[in-house]
Amino acid sequence: MKRFALPFLVALAVASSLAHAADPEVALVIKDHRFIPTEVRIPAGTKVKLIVHNQDTTPEEFESHALNREKVIAPGAKVSIYIGPLKPGQYSFIGEFNEATAKGVVIAE
Repeated sequence: MKRFALPFLVALAVASSLAHAADPEVALVIKDHRFIPTEVRIPAGTKVKLIVHNQDTTPEEFESHALNREKVIAPGAKVSIYIGPLKPGQYSFIGEFNEATAKGVVIAE
């Protein structure tokens, strides 16, 4: 029975570390052609999953040259956009279809 204990403990440790290794998630909403919140704070040096929910009745494009990301989001849809790991600093993003109002910034600290 003892010969099965070590493989079981190793498998348990691996499963536990995988459960804790999930990327942090940050919710971002598009409503009335604006991003809510306009400022997203994330830990520097960490990969983060932005979950963007477009609550408008028109498509929007999440675009950031600083983050090197571009994604069209259909009306009512949710998409995941992975960013990072980032150095400390500010990284702006816009809604390309509504640049005058859809603006935001990711702050890595």
